[in-house]
Amino acid sequence: MSLTSDLKKQLPVILMQTLVIGVVIYVALQLFYNTQANLEARNIASGFRFLSVEGGLPINDTLLSYEPADTYGYAFLMGALNTIFVSIIAIVLSTILGVIVGCARVSGNWLVAKLGAVYVEILRNIPLLLTLFFCYSVVLVSLPHPRKSLVPFKDIFINNRGIFLPRPEFQDGMAWVFIALAVAIAGSIFLFRKSKHLRDTTGKGLHTGWISLALCIGLPGLVFLLTGQPIAFDTPILKGFNFKGGMVLRPEFSALLLGLIMYTAAFIGENVRSGIQSVDKGQLDAAKALGLKPSLIMRKVILPQTLRVCIPATTNDYASLVKNSSLAVAIGYPDMVSVGGTIIGQNDQAIEIIGLWMAVYLTINLIISLGMNWFNSKVQMVER
Repeated sequence: MSLTSDLKKQLPVILMQTLVIGVVIYVALQLFYNTQANLEARNIASGFRFLSVEGGLPINDTLLSYEPADTYGYAFLMGALNTIFVSIIAIVLSTILGVIVGCARVSGNWLVAKLGAVYVEILRNIPLLLTLFFCYSVVLVSLPHPRKSLVPFKDIFINNRGIFLPRPEFQDGMAWVFIALAVAIAGSIFLFRKSKHLRDTTGKGLHTGWISLALCIGLPGLVFLLTGQPIAFDTPILKGFNFKGGMVLRPEFSALLLGLIMYTAAFIGENVRSGIQSVDKGQLDAAKALGLKPSLIMRKVILPQTLRVCIPATTNDYASLVKNSSLAVAIGYPDMVSVGGTIIGQNDQAIEIIGLWMAVYLTINLIISLGMNWFNSKVQMVER
């Protein structure tokens, strides 16, 4: 009897939800049929068959070998790899700079704190597009021409054509160095877990940081020497009006990377500042009463508790950084949006390319979200 009465109470809600779902499906079908009719009226073929057609797109910056004779699909892949590449580097470097800025914001030194505040207020309140234009047109294009390149270190040349660096070329035996590095990393993970177990059971742990650092540097370094230093460098050489050989970080890539780092670090710095200020003052007083050094207090007491507060907001900043990388089209860097826009201009396959854009950005940000949520679950305080 109670089951029937509950069903009667839920029946209006079920009917309303069914009606809403039906309306959504109807609207989606109408949009689909209308789009198909418009495409047929304009003689535009739909589908992804065009991805296997020769593209003829010139792309200067690619991580893998690429020729204009390659297909549209391969060209789009090169753009997607460029987006992922610049996003990963920008995430790592903006995090480091953001932590520094956040710590500076709460520094007891008046000058350092004010410099941190000025940095945050300026970068957060200027559109990223203007920051990119500034980095590209003012900072990078104003560099000297190749014959008068800046040489901060041997075989490294900076000019308005880009940053020219020696390109490493791995020889026979380098695989053993990478294997040694993998073994060192695995050993470091084992030491970290062993130290955590000892700390939980006895209250004393190992100095895993220095041991792991020595292991990750020493073991591959030893293997590198024993295998006869299996690496050579192709250094850039000035020939004519430009450098030949080596590898180059072009101004478009450098400007995009610099702009993303500076802009995102301002937001991450505020996350870190708020996380530091959320730590109870009693924690600091207790740490000082134990005679801990300021650097140790920051590393062992403040920053671990700061992570619990700033990780969720920083996850959003990482996702925004990946999406903001699409502004690369404004300064000529061949990212996924730039390459896709060129494909649209040649084939009118706008719907398919926009769908690919959405799928790639969604996949990248879901991976970032899953990784950060996992990390967040590991640093949260467990109540007993």
